[in-house]
Amino acid sequence: MFPAKFDYYRASTVQEALDLLDAHDEAKLLAGGHSLIPMMKLRLAQPPALIDIGRIAELSGISRDGSSMRIGALTRHAEIAASELLHRECPLIAEAASKIGDPQVRNKGTIGGNIAHADPASDLPAVLIASGATIHLLAAGGSREVAAGEFFVGLLTTALGANEVITHLSVPAQPANSGSSYLKVEHPASGYAVCGAAAIVTLGADGNCSAAALCYNGITDSACNAEAVAGALAGGALDDATIGAAVDDHLAISDPLGDVHASGEYRLHLAKVYGKRALKRARDRARA
Repeated sequence: MFPAKFDYYRASTVQEALDLLDAHDEAKLLAGGHSLIPMMKLRLAQPPALIDIGRIAELSGISRDGSSMRIGALTRHAEIAASELLHRECPLIAEAASKIGDPQVRNKGTIGGNIAHADPASDLPAVLIASGATIHLLAAGGSREVAAGEFFVGLLTTALGANEVITHLSVPAQPANSGSSYLKVEHPASGYAVCGAAAIVTLGADGNCSAAALCYNGITDSACNAEAVAGALAGGALDDATIGAAVDDHLAISDPLGDVHASGEYRLHLAKVYGKRALKRARDRARA
């Protein structure tokens, strides 16, 4: 498997990358390459030019920015999984990063490349939506911010413009008295999610649910936000029966994905089972 011919450029700064994008129509950015290169080898993608941004230091790193955590687009999954700051402030994203692929993938793949590719079975989109993350984009004409819930548009499709670069993500610190969980059924060869469930639960002073989030990977053509389930839980008790009823009665997925790995019917079954498990684990962690 060999890719079609392409021109290769290595950008040393963000501005250089933007200039190259403007100069080359349909060029693709290359970060870790774990999503793009396989598609090029299969000739599912045939960009005329690659712009390598993998050595731009300013696009990497994890730091605190007020009440949010700033994660550079070129930060590798292994760095996110190992970050003490994220384990303390945004444990959901650190947990999900630790489950991506295998050590080779985690040590090479980047968070920006992952979300730009927007594979429906990727682990990060649902986690970012559940966490209320914001994606920061930059183009020659200026910068803009897109909420994670609006960034993932469809199958391998995002709100990222052709001449834009993802610079970083902002992830709010998990609220006090909260717990989170990311669980998945993974394909045994690739590690991709056949079904992934990301949950956050916040407890009020009375021990009831003051807020909740439940989002899925692998079930539909882009990350799915089960807002009706979260709404049904808000303000009530969080016993197992209540969580089970909220998922059974309010999870609405009209067109689940079906393929050689799992039928749509089976994926919907997994969504209910793993949604309940993720919410219960998040609740238990909030109480701990």
